[in-house]
Amino acid sequence: MPTESVIPIPSQVTVRRFAARLALFYSALFGLIGTHLPFFPVWLKAIDIDASWIGLIMAAPAVTRFTILPVVTGLAEKRQSIRGALILTAFATALGFSAIGTEHQPFFVFVTYAVTACVWTPMVPLTDAYALRGVARYGLNYGPLRLWGSAAFVVGALVCGLLVDVIAVRHLIWVIAAVAGLGALAAIALQPLDNPRPAPAASHRAAALLADPGFLAVIMAAALIQGSHAAYYTFASISWQGEGFGGLTIAGLWVLGVLAEIVVFAVSPRFTLQPWLLVMIGGLSAFARWLITAQEPSVAVLAFVQLAHGLTYGLTQVGTMGLVVRHVPVRTMARAQGYLAACSGIVASIASILSGAVYARYGDGVYYAMAMMALSGAVVIWLERHRLANYPQSPGSGG
Repeated sequence: MPTESVIPIPSQVTVRRFAARLALFYSALFGLIGTHLPFFPVWLKAIDIDASWIGLIMAAPAVTRFTILPVVTGLAEKRQSIRGALILTAFATALGFSAIGTEHQPFFVFVTYAVTACVWTPMVPLTDAYALRGVARYGLNYGPLRLWGSAAFVVGALVCGLLVDVIAVRHLIWVIAAVAGLGALAAIALQPLDNPRPAPAASHRAAALLADPGFLAVIMAAALIQGSHAAYYTFASISWQGEGFGGLTIAGLWVLGVLAEIVVFAVSPRFTLQPWLLVMIGGLSAFARWLITAQEPSVAVLAFVQLAHGLTYGLTQVGTMGLVVRHVPVRTMARAQGYLAACSGIVASIASILSGAVYARYGDGVYYAMAMMALSGAVVIWLERHRLANYPQSPGSGG
């Protein structure tokens, strides 16, 4: 059996170039999310689409995560072309959002958005797979690389928040499309990574992931905790707008949460707790956060509660990526991210669709259901804590 060639030790210039270009792409990718997530539902409302349709439309990306996304990530891994897949999906996403802006009827918005989601949703797991390969290859930490995406989310949300009070809300879709175009340009700059030939057992190892109770616990817990953000992502801005908050106040509330997330990513290399424990803390924090949010608190209390996003999303993400990079072979990283995203998509799509119906009837009472989802995720990771604590540390896994 032929042996793999030894990969030379990279120079510091190569490492810095990789980190800088990845940070730029993360910035463009999450800058798009920062403009889309808080204000795309507001745009939908502005073109007279009702709450039930909004819930259905916003569920489309989640559905693609367990249908189309695993196919895309698996194909990218099979062809050892994660960077190429990122370039292709980034350009297709920019075109898709431009097409969405030309539609105003609920059904056609839904169809165009769903098609766009097929190429957009694979971008985050593909980027994380690309990043984790770089983490293992160059001995970097995930958190400090990922924080640039969160910082760009802040900028995107603030810009849209300002624009809501300046331009007609019906034009926000073109801001989203423009940021998607910047992402396409940033994708071209991504540095190629070494693509070792798949070992004969690579496909077997990929399939074996789904037979591993520890890995299944990781993706299920992450899906439940992150999926508990569904009502927040879909209806928070609409609810706050209904309470009389201006566009800048709404953006500020989103930004507070992401600033806390950035701090968590920045200090994550210093964490000494086991990754499974980080995930459990994230789940318990989400449980408390949604219970408080359901009470329709004042803006002052809400501002404080938003800081918990650093734990509910950021800490959960750091812990999940820490478990993945420890347990998953580098060659199957894209497929593992696909499985993670697929599981998250199933949970999030159900949560998004149901939250639309529940919100239409009970308003912020929908957060009680989100709290129970988060608690379930914490329980799942707790039950598998002994198995997860024995995951071996992979070289260069960092945060």
